[in-house]
Amino acid sequence: MSDQSDLTKPWGGRFNAPTDAFVERFTASVQFDKRLYAHDIRGSIAHAQMLTEVGILNPDERDKIVGGLRAIESDIEDGRFEWSVALEDVHMNIEHALVERIGDSGKKLHTARSRNDQIATDIRLFLREEIDAIVAGLTSLMRGLVDLAEREAATVMPGFTHLQTAQPVSFGHHMLAWFEMLGRDRDRLGDCRKRVNIMPLGAGALAGTTFPIDRAISANLLGFEYIAQNSLDAVSDRDFAIEFCACASILMMHFSRMAEELVLWNSQQFSFIEISDAFCTGSSMMPQKKNPDVPELVRGKSGRVAGHLMGLITLMKSQPLAYNKDNQEDKEPLFDTVDTVIDCIKAFGDLVPSLTVNAENMRAAAEKGFATATDLADYLVREGIPFRDAHAVVGAAVRLAVEKNCDLKDLPLGELRSLYPAMTERVYAVLDVDRSLNARNHLGGTAPAQVRAACKRARERLDTAACACSTMEAMP
Repeated sequence: MSDQSDLTKPWGGRFNAPTDAFVERFTASVQFDKRLYAHDIRGSIAHAQMLTEVGILNPDERDKIVGGLRAIESDIEDGRFEWSVALEDVHMNIEHALVERIGDSGKKLHTARSRNDQIATDIRLFLREEIDAIVAGLTSLMRGLVDLAEREAATVMPGFTHLQTAQPVSFGHHMLAWFEMLGRDRDRLGDCRKRVNIMPLGAGALAGTTFPIDRAISANLLGFEYIAQNSLDAVSDRDFAIEFCACASILMMHFSRMAEELVLWNSQQFSFIEISDAFCTGSSMMPQKKNPDVPELVRGKSGRVAGHLMGLITLMKSQPLAYNKDNQEDKEPLFDTVDTVIDCIKAFGDLVPSLTVNAENMRAAAEKGFATATDLADYLVREGIPFRDAHAVVGAAVRLAVEKNCDLKDLPLGELRSLYPAMTERVYAVLDVDRSLNARNHLGGTAPAQVRAACKRARERLDTAACACSTMEAMP
């Protein structure tokens, strides 16, 4: 005979012995899935309303259930609700409390429903909401990048390949490169949301239900755009969570690249920017230190999120249809991915507008490393020399400048003519970093005029996206 604690379990009637105390703790998920309480209650209210519309519940039973669930939600939010590991999960904790509060009417709520389709619905409701919050945070961060880009459109810095000085670029242009990366992340999340927004409710444990439910009613009440078409797939699918973590991993990879540049630029060796004291910490031993801990942590947390992606893929790779207890392990990595991404968006969203740009240091760096060498080659091409020959001439000029420990613009005209006799004083104009910047005046180029035009287009894209989000939020 099972003890009283097992009688509270939804499956207790089948068992003759109580659950081992360790097993009860080991198999329980309420410690972390209680986070889904609001989504669970919302799904239960919609389910009760649907059951009423198809005649399975009467209006009085529905009203008792809805009122009881609202009261339980209030208790949870006020910290008055007692969660029990013996009741396993968020679903049974809430259902048990509902029955205690309203009696037998509460026992009818689970008609035509399983915890399998219930949890799948809860996670989708949760993730849909979190994607919207992440997209909103990204949009705000992207606006901050556009503001910074426009302010620094004419600020010259060295552009790098292989972390070697390559060509002069606008700092604003560099910020818009970050903008484009995050824009793709935002688009990926929006596309992922379409596959999150599919309702599993009504799939039951795996095969549907014998009751005459109307899944379209539930979908409309919960704001789902689509209804899962196969009950087996509906309860066992976690593709949407994996896809979200994949999107999050790419986003965090982009954040990590941004963080790496912030850390480099903030160093004394670069001194291109200064990160506000509010986003740095000191050393317990070295009093002079001002460490860029926030971008360093963002960089580190990218590995954490990528690890969660691998964990979820591994979790699902060997599971036969349909639901398995393994799926309980999907929530903690998913929750942590959401929290990590949101925190990193906030960190960068606050940090970016506070950056101090050291324009003089960036200009000085751009004037080193022969950043205008390609401009000199282009000049020779316009003089009629084939590019490969021009490349060789400029390579020789760079070698000469290295020997003399000077920049290309500091070489005397006579020495330049020794490499190409037809050179004139006009050559020094193409070796100027501002001229180099302004010369790249085409769509996608780094010229300040193009950066400002790109900022205008970026704002239009953000405004269009904001309108689309407002329309989405207005849906039921």
